[in-house]
Amino acid sequence: MTEKALRLGTRRSRLAMAQSGQVADAVSQVTGRPVELVEITTYGDVSREQLAQIGGTGVFVTALREALLKGEVDFAVHSLKDLPTGQPDELALAAIPLREDPRDVIVARDALKFTDLPRGARIGTGSPRRMAQLNAYARAHGLDIETVAIRGNVDTRIRYVHDGELDAVVLAAAGLHRIGRIDEVTDFLSVDTVLPAPGQGALAIECTADNADLIAALGELDDPFTRAAVTAERSLLAALEAGCSAPVGALADLLADGQIVKEMRLRGVVGTTDGSRMVQLSTTGPVPETYDQAMALGRELAAEMLAQGAAGLMGERAQ
Repeated sequence: MTEKALRLGTRRSRLAMAQSGQVADAVSQVTGRPVELVEITTYGDVSREQLAQIGGTGVFVTALREALLKGEVDFAVHSLKDLPTGQPDELALAAIPLREDPRDVIVARDALKFTDLPRGARIGTGSPRRMAQLNAYARAHGLDIETVAIRGNVDTRIRYVHDGELDAVVLAAAGLHRIGRIDEVTDFLSVDTVLPAPGQGALAIECTADNADLIAALGELDDPFTRAAVTAERSLLAALEAGCSAPVGALADLLADGQIVKEMRLRGVVGTTDGSRMVQLSTTGPVPETYDQAMALGRELAAEMLAQGAAGLMGERAQ
């Protein structure tokens, strides 16, 4: 007799369905049970307002979490960068799989790279974080660009370029990888130019905290380094009291001496969207062996950034 299918809650976008489908296949392999996708519409999917205006924290997550708590789905998949930093006691972050490429990318007309865009080029993004860093780079290097606030899924955003409304759009490499459109990228933005959002490129698999068997099964998909890295990044975000749509970038990576991993480095940036004022710092420490150590690294860097005035540069503070 075939075991009852596990119900995976997912947003309905093409990207969400693609990444949830990949998780569903992996969960089927570790549990031996079929997995069916349950499509759920979130407020962030139906609102046409800019994320900074509707308060980006949780707008893509709340409906999925409500479905979990009501027992309508067994587990849910989120883009980790959309997840609020506070974890409800009733829910468990059962797995954070191996992270995809965390970088941002440019899709531009005529296969142009970012630094080759013409004077007055219009670059679309819905992210205050991307606006802040692109404008800061342009100021520092004498580029003449205009960042334009846009909404919409990946297809919609790329269409702005194809239709000639924009010269380029900025997207996450991970999302384009997952939907098979990475070949359309015209430039990968170095993390030295644009730090990604905390948790960018990673997925979060969540279930109710009282489902010990499912937590154990989903835990087979967890990648310890990815979890440590994103925990440090999200700890920084939480300590800054910044929401998901605030202009905060963060990335944790490993520093190695030859083949030997020595330390974890955490970099953070906060800036005004026009790029005129930035606080960008980094710190290093031992590779975290516990959740608390990763949290401490994020709090340490946040304290240094706040001491240099980071709080005054964020347009939105978390509630």
